[in-house]
Amino acid sequence: MDYFDSLIPLSEQEKEWVGAKFHSHLYLKRQFVLQHGNICNYFNFVVRGCLRLYKVSDDGTYHVLQFANENHWILDLTSFHKKTPAFFNIDALEDTHVLRISYDNLIDLYKKAPKFDRIFRVLLENHFMQQQERMAQLVSFTAEERYEAFLETYPDLQNRLPQVQIAAYIGVTPEFLSRIRSRMAEKES
Repeated sequence: MDYFDSLIPLSEQEKEWVGAKFHSHLYLKRQFVLQHGNICNYFNFVVRGCLRLYKVSDDGTYHVLQFANENHWILDLTSFHKKTPAFFNIDALEDTHVLRISYDNLIDLYKKAPKFDRIFRVLLENHFMQQQERMAQLVSFTAEERYEAFLETYPDLQNRLPQVQIAAYIGVTPEFLSRIRSRMAEKES
């Protein structure tokens, strides 16, 4: 509730509705939140821990599109809104506590408190802008620039995530990421 209150102050009634519509859930490390082909039933807000949204290509390569750590949201947006099979997977990289809301509860929240329609519109607009920026990085940045963008976007994940996860996010092998880190360390010294 503090998260929403920081965006737009909530009345006591609106805080009660949030408490009634969002449900606490714990995902254990390596547990799926969503598997490709299933329907995305929840919009997840990470309280503690880290989730990743990714796709596995036909050759078995993992392509991480997004991490969601504390105070971030994650879902397969198309699957959630259209109730179609998910294109992406979401799983827990750490034991992760989320507050999650179903589509029906979200729509009910919009009807009861119209300011949530605005709050979630802003959240989705921000998410869309981040995804466009991410696509631009993937097609026009060098690997080193993508790593620097990762560090800027997720400053507290550098030491929490295995190198293989960061490499999958920036689109390189873990060995190549080691070389990037070495070059950056040389420049700094």
